[in-house]
Amino acid sequence: MSPAKKRAMVKRDHPELSISQQCKLVRLSRSAFYYTPVGVNVDTLAMMKEIDRVFTKYPFFGSRQIAAYLRREGTVVGRHRVRRLAGPRAIYKRPRTSQSHPQHPVFPYLLRKMQIDRPNQVWCADITFVPVRNGFLYLVAILCPAGLCAA
Repeated sequence: MSPAKKRAMVKRDHPELSISQQCKLVRLSRSAFYYTPVGVNVDTLAMMKEIDRVFTKYPFFGSRQIAAYLRREGTVVGRHRVRRLAGPRAIYKRPRTSQSHPQHPVFPYLLRKMQIDRPNQVWCADITFVPVRNGFLYLVAILCPAGLCAA
């Protein structure tokens, strides 16, 4: 059951049960009962858009460099806010500290020797987000090899 349905079950003016007891009965934390969602501020969305613009232009910038760049352009922002809002990571070669465990299975690539010669034989999908004026849209692409899709 969703938290919204559980929240609707709790009655503030119940004659015998307190809110705390009702929350226990429906297995809802009291903080979830009292929580009211807060929307994203328009200024915050504008700042996120600026951060995305700078990070797209300079993908190797970290939060300090993005904050300094925006300050030079006249936007007052700290690096911690940049990091919190967008969390971009600079693009550079990182050390290979994580090695796969030797006992974990390595699954074969099943399409390596496959001859793809008919429609709807192989499909692939990807998902990304696109920034728009008031937030983000998710873009899902489902593809099949060129010339082989059934139209």
